[in-house]
Amino acid sequence: MSSTFDSTASARFDTLLVANRGEIACRVMRTARRMGLRTVAVYSDADEGARHVREADEAIRLGPAAARESYLDVARVIAAAERSGAGAIHPGYGFLSENGDFVRACVEAGIIFVGPPAASIAAMGDKSAAKARMMDAGVPLVPGYHGNDQDDALLRREADAIGYPVLLKASAGGGGKGMRVVEDGDAFQAALDGCRRESRASFNDDRMLIEKYLTQPRHVEVQVFCDSHGNGVYLFERDCSVQRRHQKVLEEAPAPGMSDALRSEMGEAAVRAAKEIGYVGAGTVEFLLDVDGSFYFMEMNTRLQVEHPVTEMITGQDLVEWQLRVAMGESLPLAQDELTIDGHSFEARLYAEDADNDFLPATGRLSRFALDLVGADLDADRVRLDSGVESGDSVSMHYDPMLAKLIVHGADRASALATLNRALAALDVQGVVTNRGFLQRLATHPAFQAADLDTRFIERHGDSLFADRRADRDSLASAALIALHQLARESESDSPWDRHDGFRLNGPRSIRISLCDPRDAQSPEPESLAVVEGTHRASDDAWQLSVRGADIDTAPLSATLTELPGDAVAITLDGHRRRLQARRDGNEIVLASPQGETRLYWRRIDAIDHGQRETESTLTAPMHGTVVALLVEPGQPVEKGSALMVMEAMKMEHTLSAPSDGQVASFPFSAGDTVGQGDVLVEFAPEGE
Repeated sequence: MSSTFDSTASARFDTLLVANRGEIACRVMRTARRMGLRTVAVYSDADEGARHVREADEAIRLGPAAARESYLDVARVIAAAERSGAGAIHPGYGFLSENGDFVRACVEAGIIFVGPPAASIAAMGDKSAAKARMMDAGVPLVPGYHGNDQDDALLRREADAIGYPVLLKASAGGGGKGMRVVEDGDAFQAALDGCRRESRASFNDDRMLIEKYLTQPRHVEVQVFCDSHGNGVYLFERDCSVQRRHQKVLEEAPAPGMSDALRSEMGEAAVRAAKEIGYVGAGTVEFLLDVDGSFYFMEMNTRLQVEHPVTEMITGQDLVEWQLRVAMGESLPLAQDELTIDGHSFEARLYAEDADNDFLPATGRLSRFALDLVGADLDADRVRLDSGVESGDSVSMHYDPMLAKLIVHGADRASALATLNRALAALDVQGVVTNRGFLQRLATHPAFQAADLDTRFIERHGDSLFADRRADRDSLASAALIALHQLARESESDSPWDRHDGFRLNGPRSIRISLCDPRDAQSPEPESLAVVEGTHRASDDAWQLSVRGADIDTAPLSATLTELPGDAVAITLDGHRRRLQARRDGNEIVLASPQGETRLYWRRIDAIDHGQRETESTLTAPMHGTVVALLVEPGQPVEKGSALMVMEAMKMEHTLSAPSDGQVASFPFSAGDTVGQGDVLVEFAPEGE
């Protein structure tokens, strides 16, 4: 596609302000610069040194870290645009991207909004009204209640009439906020209260709609594009069924198993929906696809989607460039019959979160963030990393925990999936807990590889996805070998008395290492997965390793390690050579291959601290956040697992539960208080104490 502008365009601009942060801000600016536009970033105090600020031609401070005082402050964003001389604002996704008041403020200030008119956003922003419009347009709908009467008792009656399970959803919502699945009537009121709290916090609107919850639907969405000249096309579909907490984790395009007839039917319905509301720009019409091939309108996102790169990969089109051209008054670059599908693409969302701890968001400093294409022998044309961070950046508590998107392309689904697994293994992230290992478990799961998909995929396969994954003999031996190699390289003196590599005066070097799960590493008595004794042979620079654990007791293994380009290593155990990505973060070792990830923490046996350590309280704040609600009274008896309080962090609610039968002695904080990571939130007295 040409990068020069149509000389007949009626709304040209040469400076673009990106009213967002993170990876989407960096991604938009990349295309804008290629098109010759000057780029302007905005930032909060928390983002003063962020990557999107560093990469922009200029950047303007908005305000404090809180989004409502910076990225969500319409007046401050407009003032920044006027100060920089920006002729247009690209909103990215989230924040003000679907805010009609912001669009109107842009128009009043004479600034082009790169997106749809305010009326189109309003038509789809109120999901209840949108359902009514779609019904009039002949777009199929899921049975549900979309009315204005929001009385609790009426909503309960409507849910009872629809039949459980039902889905409670914020009428003004999106991104999984203000959304709950309700399995039965007894759970309805608590779910409604929680949804309303999240919806008020995220959208300043607590209206709800109710839909029948389909038990095995797929989430299939269609990318649409319309211009101001009445043209509209669809750029095919994406399958976004694999989700956690109603937020997407893995996306792919095209959707598996789609017939040409169904693809055309859904695409035409999506364009019809867009034209019904006078849409202009990039939008996504989301459908639920049932097992019988029926599909139902769910919602329309009136902005660019997080997962738009998979569409770009299979069509060869730059959707941000399309957005900017349409905003300048140009016609769509291609007609429907000129758009084709080439191959298959996946996107994996990398989050700062602990997937094995209920997807708890994580914060901290990224000591390393890199994609080792060379070491993994990956084709740069087939792999793309859209990120908003670099090595040394900090992950803030104030915003969404997504760090980056890993996008791959292949000739077909199988080859694209193989590339995804290699690329995930090549992704090196240190300093902050991420879901990279979980993404590998998803991508290598037999059901995912067979395209047996639905929106409850993670729940259905939870037993295997979250099973206790004991490291095998080869992984234990490989991690120990890497630790031994590290010790040998850290020798700081030619004197045998100063060496740390197991030197012995009258025998070969020998070291004993204990390996444990990194999550147990700081506990007073960490469970040892295995003890590995390594004896070095100077004659061939090899080690003899003996691995002993609960159910492992090996004869000595001959082991050698060869460093390869990037983070890759070749480890040979008794003649079996394996190529791995190996990362060392202090005493933690991460082994990654296309088959999965293993994390182990190692210690010298003679270096273990046997001193007494204070056990961390289970009722401390897992991260910085705000106390939302105290659910019991001090002194009130509670059972193990009872909900005690709710805190909010990174735009999500987290419930702290009783670790045993007992009672709350006191709550050090009240609803509305800000808390720091590690603060004691509940003084709890177990029963009998």
